[in-house]
Amino acid sequence: MNAGLATAPEGSKSLQVTDRRRHQRVQVNILGRFMLEDRREYPCQVIDMSPGGMAMITPVTGKVGERVIAYLDHLSRVEGRISRMIDGGFAVELRNTARKRDKIANVLTWLANRDELNLPEDRRHDRFVPKNPMTRMIRQDGSEHVCRIIDVSLSGAAIATDIPAEAGESITLGKMHARVVRRIEGGIAVEFAAVQCRELLEQHISVPEGS
Repeated sequence: MNAGLATAPEGSKSLQVTDRRRHQRVQVNILGRFMLEDRREYPCQVIDMSPGGMAMITPVTGKVGERVIAYLDHLSRVEGRISRMIDGGFAVELRNTARKRDKIANVLTWLANRDELNLPEDRRHDRFVPKNPMTRMIRQDGSEHVCRIIDVSLSGAAIATDIPAEAGESITLGKMHARVVRRIEGGIAVEFAAVQCRELLEQHISVPEGS
């Protein structure tokens, strides 16, 4: 994954993970969920991020110094401690390994270039139709809808549905967390919170027969 993200087109934005630029912030719109020390889980939206920190809009606030664990689209698990409060949420000083910081820098580079080039989703993975194309979509309001998978890749899927889900909405497909990236003819396109392996993807996204 890192090799593909690190190669950016000429003229594109770039994040160099050096001491001089380690904390360069990039404006983003990354959705996810997080836990404070009470272990309760809440939705969140990261509005800017660097390999060393991030600012999050959240429905609840913690205390400065409190540990935060977040599961974010594109990045999976990150952790750190609250460094300060902001309007509508708080800022987090990330405490991850050097390898994780490099991954964050690469993902931020890809996100910045994707927005600049108007690329709606990551198309690096081949698409296929699962053996069982039926899935169950659970929306943020708790409503459940049976839908058909048009095609799927390790990073996203196209879903046939007449449900008017909008871009940015967090949903669950089968057992997988996903985010709507755009409407398509006859349905929606979604991206997963983390890149999957094909075997687990087919197990987790489809609805078992008879359920």
